[in-house]
Amino acid sequence: MTPLAFDRLWVQPLDQMDINMPDDNQQQLEEGHLLLTGATGFVGQAILQRVLANYPTTRITLLTRSRRGTSGEQRITKLMQRSVFQQWREAVGDDAVKETVARRVRVLDADLGNGQLILPDDLTTMVHAASTVSFDPPIDQAFRSNVRGVHNLYQAVLRSAGRPHIVHVSTAYVSAIQRGLVPERSLNHDLDWQTELKAAEAARAAVELDSRHPGVLREFLAAAGRDHGRSGPRTTAAAAEERRREWVDRQLVERGRLRAQVAGWTDIYTFTKALGERVAETLTAGRLPLSVVRPAIVESALCHPYPGWIEGFKMAEPLILAFGRGQLSEFPGRPDGILDIIPVDLVVNAILAVAAEPPPTTEPRYYHIGSGARNPLTFRDIYQHMRSYFTKDPMPNGGYGHITPPTWTFPGAARTERMLGAAERVLDVAQSALLVAPQSARSRPWQDELTRQQSEVDSLRRISDLYGSYVQNEATYSTDELLALHHALPPDQVAEHGFDPADIDWTWYLQDVHFPTVTGSRRRADARRWSSVQPSPRPLEPPTDRPTVAVFDLEGTVVGAKVIETYLLARLSDLPRSRWAGELVDLVRGLPRYLGAERRDQGEFLRTFLRRYEGATEADLRRLVTDRIGDALLRRSHPEAIRQVRRHRAAGHRTVLVTGSLEVLVAPVAKLFDEVVCSRPNVRDGRFTGFLDSPPPVAEARSAWLRHYAESLDADLASSYAYGDSYSDRPTLEAVGNPVAVNPDLRLYRHARSKRWPVVNWTAHTMTASEVMIGTVNW
Repeated sequence: MTPLAFDRLWVQPLDQMDINMPDDNQQQLEEGHLLLTGATGFVGQAILQRVLANYPTTRITLLTRSRRGTSGEQRITKLMQRSVFQQWREAVGDDAVKETVARRVRVLDADLGNGQLILPDDLTTMVHAASTVSFDPPIDQAFRSNVRGVHNLYQAVLRSAGRPHIVHVSTAYVSAIQRGLVPERSLNHDLDWQTELKAAEAARAAVELDSRHPGVLREFLAAAGRDHGRSGPRTTAAAAEERRREWVDRQLVERGRLRAQVAGWTDIYTFTKALGERVAETLTAGRLPLSVVRPAIVESALCHPYPGWIEGFKMAEPLILAFGRGQLSEFPGRPDGILDIIPVDLVVNAILAVAAEPPPTTEPRYYHIGSGARNPLTFRDIYQHMRSYFTKDPMPNGGYGHITPPTWTFPGAARTERMLGAAERVLDVAQSALLVAPQSARSRPWQDELTRQQSEVDSLRRISDLYGSYVQNEATYSTDELLALHHALPPDQVAEHGFDPADIDWTWYLQDVHFPTVTGSRRRADARRWSSVQPSPRPLEPPTDRPTVAVFDLEGTVVGAKVIETYLLARLSDLPRSRWAGELVDLVRGLPRYLGAERRDQGEFLRTFLRRYEGATEADLRRLVTDRIGDALLRRSHPEAIRQVRRHRAAGHRTVLVTGSLEVLVAPVAKLFDEVVCSRPNVRDGRFTGFLDSPPPVAEARSAWLRHYAESLDADLASSYAYGDSYSDRPTLEAVGNPVAVNPDLRLYRHARSKRWPVVNWTAHTMTASEVMIGTVNW
């Protein structure tokens, strides 16, 4: 356990604190030592803020684990800069914040999944607020956090000399699937938590084994090959392995969901939280005072630390945002179903009031913290509030006016599921058809429209899966014990420390506080996204201490001509017109074979198509390129591409052309670049054999060459550039820090949009050879 700065705990004298003091009934906290878990979470932050601000003599230990290379202490140091602590920082004074935290707070860097916890011996109160809050994590992860973590923590308490009051933060939904009023008492079930924990922890090994079955692996490879085959075998293998890992997680999620539902719970989250309560009861019985608090759906603050404060993405936010964006044409729930929302500051007030009233060790106490029994908010209510709010203040429609909020008729879960399933099937068929159809200028707008529709359907699916059984829940959670605690507060403390949900004015809270908070940051994010739907390439900067490389593809990127067009240009230039028809017919006859090879692998396509050069005389082809074809190819160059090459050279970058085309056909544009890498044809007795001397530099071979080239120059690929038009160029584009998709095919376009890469359209305007080459000698 390490202090943030000093070697000992310190309690600041009361006469030095300019802060509101709680009533005497808070003595348990005022003079005590509090251990808090989950301080970096939403509720945990709010608890920590209130203790720091209102209980100045309370010593605090925060159990926080390291995460992604950041220690627990570093995480808490960063945490103190967040807005939730702003008012407290201002009250203490910016200069005194670091010293005050260092004197009052210690960080115990530990993982609850580790059973070797060592806790302080003088703890008086423990608030266990850490847990996995996702509704559908893999079953082993849910049990590790919500069951194993509870077991390890309370075992560590029993090993210590202290006997603190345990405040175990659970959820109202642990009561499983039931109807009617749910009392505040221990859960009625006979499940053995140890048996369930053992089975859950063994699940991953079993599913990992299943994922390596040949039949399953064959499916992963086939799917990855269809989507990524053109990028190369390594990319395909990586995609197949990613599919395997995703499959494992899906299987573990499904195992958790089904086990929970068979046991009578809505999902693995509520199931494991229920078992966590049983662990707490078992370990503390007769030895430690235990209070179990069960918040419902915790949302933004009503008053403290300020109205609307929220951290992260909570349960109601997807519903609110999807409605405002017009993505929810219907809702899969009952209009009279209750959405049991409770502001976070009421939850914190209740937890701290519970913490100050330890029960006997033989009589655990249970408290529901929700609004459903006292001040219910139905789904129809929240729909009307959302519709009213978004009618007055609609969400922007990507720069094209505003979005009209939908009208819900509440058709029921079954009908909504049928509508959703049909929409998903239609979109899958449409996407598959679009990817294999001949591409045109309208392909990308169609893809954008499909992406938009898919986003809407995905939103409805997420809402349907997220709320699932919750929207069918007809339970109401009694708050009699909670209200008794609230009514015991001194009258002068109610306004500051009360937690009666009847005091919530839903119209004011939702439309004036919560909705504006939720949509405000999202509107700004949407505005940034919409203002740069198609990011522009970054301004070119000269190299610093290491060279910068700019890599260009040829066909479709620098010139408009493709491999087949270049071949036709060369072939027809050397044939009398009387033989053109025969050559074209022969080429058309082979197109299905060429297109099939091109879809599978760019290298396979080049090897297949370049066989058509078999028997051609090298000298004659060079003559044709010099006399006729060269100027024609240069005229097909994209002016924007030529200008971009020049900009790179003017910026001091090393320009490179990497193409699968034959060396002889690249000669007209070679002078534009510092380095040219192309296919080398096999020549015997002055004639092309139709074979290559080495594999063509395409897909992964191209990116491998680039990495080797960068190493030889000590070039900085992170500041380098790459330009390509085909999905087979993906490995090269991903190898640099500044990728640009040029006239991309549909697969590359989708990938570029998902990665936020710039997408540019370079057209082949007619240019003279001198216009293309001007300035190349003097660069």
